Amino acid sequence: MPPSSAAAPLTIRAVRAVGVEVPLRFALGTSRGTITRAPLLLIDLQTEEGVTGRAYLFCYLREAAPAIAAILEEVARCVKGDRVAPLDLWAKLSARFALIGVQGIVRMALAGFDVAAWDALAIAAGRPLAAMLGAAPRRIPAYNSCGLGLMAPEALADEAERLLAGGFRAVKLRLGYPTLREDLAAVHAVRKRLPEHVALMVDYNQALDLPEARARGRALDREGLYWLEEPIRHDDYAGCAALARELALPVQIGENFSESAAMAGALAAGAADYVMPDLERIGGVTGWQRAASLAAAHRVPMSSHLFPEVSAHLLAATPTCHWLEYVDWADVLVEQPLRIEDGFAVVPDRPGNGLVWNEDAVARYRLS
Repeated sequence: MPPSSAAAPLTIRAVRAVGVEVPLRFALGTSRGTITRAPLLLIDLQTEEGVTGRAYLFCYLREAAPAIAAILEEVARCVKGDRVAPLDLWAKLSARFALIGVQGIVRMALAGFDVAAWDALAIAAGRPLAAMLGAAPRRIPAYNSCGLGLMAPEALADEAERLLAGGFRAVKLRLGYPTLREDLAAVHAVRKRLPEHVALMVDYNQALDLPEARARGRALDREGLYWLEEPIRHDDYAGCAALARELALPVQIGENFSESAAMAGALAAGAADYVMPDLERIGGVTGWQRAASLAAAHRVPMSSHLFPEVSAHLLAATPTCHWLEYVDWADVLVEQPLRIEDGFAVVPDRPGNGLVWNEDAVARYRLS
């Protein structure tokens, strides 16, 4: 639904960005390092009409938060006084940043701004974001992606049991140990502890080269896993396509797609059985809609990466909706965390995307 017909006109007054860093309940050990704290950038888009749209970004490094905030200051300068019309704003800002490129922290800033703009429109219309996108709020199948990083098999098994709280019917395990034997030991330990009906996804975080991915993938083919995520470099579409052809285990990629053009290239190459765009890399709500159209045209199941509060709304409006990746990182920062019931994320029916900051918590975790 075009923004102009979905809500009363809104005018941009200011953009506020606040960096926070929250401790994780489950340390996330990956082949690229261990994450124990999540640096997030909270974004408020304030309008002259008194409506505030909200979004947050995952900065990966706390040092990136002020850099992204600085880009958002320039965004605010460029759009102050403009109507809140996401497609027009994305076009204007893409032109403004064309010389430096809408990549990296620039793309992250624009995506966060876009999410906040859509939130403001939905709040002004008195409708959930999902409804603004033509869908009804509903329950979305979710897998628990908190924890299950690289650690000893028994510790993994214990943690896997803890991740089933809330009725989750799927969890994700990080792999990328020095040897295949260690990868298999981790899989066996977790699989042994999970009920048969619980799906197990595995993620290498781009740890392998193509020959090693072939060898490990063939071994994992026999383990009853749900998908094999990013086994090799994310933009090696030819290599990913070879794995997708040769392995029985479905290949999942997409969290590193930079806007929908990258996803189009991956799908044209046959690089994956499943895709999972990331909200801050695909281009916010506007970019997600383009990605969802591509997935539908190719009949490829589409999941989300992080940002479960907003992604749940987007998946409700995604024709090939697959799985929501659930992490609880923002729970301490919001008034009403995303609810999980019997393994499903419940898309809230309140106006907007559901993000309202707990200001006491924001002050507690604020970066200096």
